[in-house]
Amino acid sequence: MAKPKKQPRPKAVTPKGFRDYFGEEVTQRTEMLRTIAGVYHRYGFDALESSAVETVEALGKFLPDVDRPNEGVFAWQEVDENDKGDWMALRYDLTAPLARVYAQHRNDLPTPYRRYAMGPVWRNEKPGPGRYRQFYQCDADTAGTASMAADAEICAMLSDTLETVGIPRGDYLVRVNNRKVLNGVLEAMGLGEDAAARDNVLRTIDKFDKVGEQGVRELLTEGRLDASGAFIDGVGLSNDQAEPVMAFLTSKAPNTAGTLANLRAAVGDSKIGADGIAELEQIGTLLDAGGYGADRIEIDPSVVRGLGYYTGPVYEAELTFEIFDEKGRKRQFGSVSGGGRYDDLVKRFTGQEVPATGISIGVDRLLAALREKGRITARATGPVVVTVMDRDRMADYQAMVAELRNAGIRAEVYLGNPKNFGNQLKYADKRNSPIAVIEGGDEKASGIVQIKDLILGAKIAESATLEEWKERPSQFEVSRGELIAKVREILDSQD
Repeated sequence: MAKPKKQPRPKAVTPKGFRDYFGEEVTQRTEMLRTIAGVYHRYGFDALESSAVETVEALGKFLPDVDRPNEGVFAWQEVDENDKGDWMALRYDLTAPLARVYAQHRNDLPTPYRRYAMGPVWRNEKPGPGRYRQFYQCDADTAGTASMAADAEICAMLSDTLETVGIPRGDYLVRVNNRKVLNGVLEAMGLGEDAAARDNVLRTIDKFDKVGEQGVRELLTEGRLDASGAFIDGVGLSNDQAEPVMAFLTSKAPNTAGTLANLRAAVGDSKIGADGIAELEQIGTLLDAGGYGADRIEIDPSVVRGLGYYTGPVYEAELTFEIFDEKGRKRQFGSVSGGGRYDDLVKRFTGQEVPATGISIGVDRLLAALREKGRITARATGPVVVTVMDRDRMADYQAMVAELRNAGIRAEVYLGNPKNFGNQLKYADKRNSPIAVIEGGDEKASGIVQIKDLILGAKIAESATLEEWKERPSQFEVSRGELIAKVREILDSQD
């Protein structure tokens, strides 16, 4: 009889495009999300936690083809008694689930409905450096009102959020534009209902940040050579046809009034373009009334995000301070949030237009920005460690750690093998613990405890002379009744 093959052990590797988050990172993200939620709550938004799984049909953009859904989502097909069922997918963003929730529960929800949501989303896309298939988003949306006051409020809330989490004024800018203005430009170009030509122009406009004014002009007309020397075919417009696009993209003036005047010239007689400019003017007036000047929020026609998604105002929060990239070159940090008005999303479910507007913050990028600004410490503080000198007295140590916890101090008892005391201190160092508490038999008999300041001890060990070490002891002997007071005193001195 053949010997059965031994089952190979599974490989302990993270799936491609995913990563693990450990205590420090999770804590930092949790604290930042709690701060953001506080701002949203102050603005009157309610929390919503929707399912991580939606039907592919509800996601909208990703509909099933003959055999399986299009690329972009992690999807599978439910199996019923006929071996066929709905296609399901992990949510791609937090906006499509909101549209489904609002359509499903609209009779029970207030109108307008103001909600915020935070959590992971999944995208089945090719991973790359800093680009993962699972990441966190933090959204806030208002559904059920067409008022520009909702858009102005979203922009103001985004500004307040950035400042509250630690991005100072002057290091960020919320930029606002309107998709209707761009539609007006397309009308002024005389493209009419030529969908293919309009799409080609929109794709070219979307490259403005990468190729600049001259690059867009070349791509709209005869084409251009890219950085590698390859020739990229142009859309084939005449210079006169391309002019409204160039006027639109370069219409930014030193003040809002000048920018709006330039946009009016760019859209010509287009009614939808004029409507978009009027909406931008309303948003500007409302923000001025709330004290949000151009140093925080500005009208900027170069914002062309979400061209196939948004139906009105669009916004983007850009961090303006400089960082060094992986090649040592200076560059601006860039965008950490974007959003806009999407009046057609809920309509897919109800058949009736439901105006909605909102933003999404890229949580990981904002955390990276806060680290760049030194607003998040490099290392998180671990718990106070109560060492074990006598394993038969574990009840005493558990009572001690319970006192610390009841006083609001993070603490734990060492649960490894207590035989080697040095290993207990190594464990405390690895945990980045601020304090170790020591109570051996002699201390117990004398009613005292030893309290070791591990942070100060490490600093002294790095550079202090013997005399300095003697003058600045890092270990203290106090009565057992003074344990809480002394630990708290040391923790306060470490802040």
